[in-house]
Parts: sequence; C-alpha cells; structure tokens
Amino acid sequence: MDLLSSVILGFVQGLTEFLPVSSTGHLILVSHWLGLGENDAEKAFNVVVQGGTVLAVIWNYRALLLEKTRPLLQGHAASWRFWLMLFVAFLPAAVVGLLLHKTIKAQLFGVQPVLWALLVGGVVMIVVERVLKKREPKIVTDWSSFSFKRALGVGLVQCFALWPGTSRSMSTILGGRLMGLGGVQAAEFSFLLSIPTLLAATVFDLYKNWELFAASNLWLQLGVGFLTAYVVALFVIRGFLGFLKRYGLEPFGWYRILLAVALFYFL
Repeated sequence: MDLLSSVILGFVQGLTEFLPVSSTGHLILVSHWLGLGENDAEKAFNVVVQGGTVLAVIWNYRALLLEKTRPLLQGHAASWRFWLMLFVAFLPAAVVGLLLHKTIKAQLFGVQPVLWALLVGGVVMIVVERVLKKREPKIVTDWSSFSFKRALGVGLVQCFALWPGTSRSMSTILGGRLMGLGGVQAAEFSFLLSIPTLLAATVFDLYKNWELFAASNLWLQLGVGFLTAYVVALFVIRGFLGFLKRYGLEPFGWYRILLAVALFYFL
C-alpha cells in the first residue's frame, strides 16, 4: 500500500463513517478498486483507520464529554447514567463482534456480501423512514433522557452493522428512531455511541495484527490514513446534522440502492 492509497482510504473512512452508507463497505469496495485488501494487514488497516473518526467525535463533542466526565469522581448520578447508557448500548455489538470476529472477517469482508448489505439496507432505510414519518409526535425529545431499555434496543440493532455494508451509522440512527428519537437526536446518539464501539474495534484489531503491521511496514500509511480520516470526519459530522434536518435519511437509502445495483452490473 502506497501513501496515496492510504490517503484515499482515510478520506473514504472519514466521509462515510457517520453517513448511513457503511464506511467499512465503502473501504472494502475502494480497496478492491485499488487492488488492495487481499491480505490480513490491509484488511486490518480498514478497521484501525476508524480510530481517526473516533478522535473527530471526541473533539467535536469535547465540551459535552468534559461536562459528563468531571463530576464522575464526585459520584454525580446524571454523569454515571450518561456513561452507563452508552455502555449498555455498546455491549451487544461488542459481545457478538468478539464471538464472531474471525467468521465475519473470513466470510463477509468481500464485494458480494457488501453489495447485498448496501441494497437491503437501503430498502429498509426508506421503508422505516417513511413509516416513522407517519407516526405520532416523538416519544423522546432528547437522547439524554433515554431509558436503559431504549439504549439496549439501539445496541441490539447495532449488531446488524457487524455485516460490512449494513452501516453502523444506519443501524444506530434507525435504532434511535425506532426507540422514539427524532432524526437529529438519533444521529447525535449514534455519534457518541461510535466512541466506545469504534475505539474497541480499533484497539482490538491493532492488538491482534500488531505483528502483521510491523512485518508489512504499514505504520506510516496507517498514520496518514488515520489523520486524513480525522480531518474529513470533523467536517462531515457538522454537515450531516444540517442535511438530516432538511432531507432526512431517505436520500441515503436511494444512494445505497443505486450504488449496489450499478456495482452488481459492472462487477
């Protein structure tokens, strides 16, 4: 992998992580186009580079995170509740991902599984969005008032994102919407949930593939991809919320369907 490829993959990661279009799926497709992703080190690169987007979320929501972290040592109930809520939502995907890590990497990190996930996910997104628009006013107006039961519901839906191409963002935003949140509130909860989820995946894959990275001498490329993903994600986080307010999720569903159909035809 050369530096240009690492920049391209970092850009794709930063652009797509928080959009409901599947960053991992897009990385697999772009890696295939670049002639990469055939060895374990390059597959691990596509996971570890997600760490750059985690830093973007932490920076973007630094004020909120500091506000919820400072009172922890004082045993402030609201602060503990905030972190416990994220942990409850994070736990299902962490357990399932740990148990099925090898199977997912072996069976689902390919072009065909990604295209099917993009296609089906796009249809599901459009249907759910249209159904939710016909519902009564939102049950919950603020994700910070989420119950642990609803947070667990989002976490269970997030498990579907372990299939590359499904999209962690799509799963958690739709999960939040199904649990009663509005689109913007669901997206913000998805952003914050990405911190433990992507951080755990990044650290786990980095640990499991440390020797592969060393043997392949991909440290510089990994650093460049990491930094690129961070910078691009900073802008995407801010722009996505504004887009979501105006247009909702449906345009992303149509994009997924058109992309999958086009690539099925050409590939």
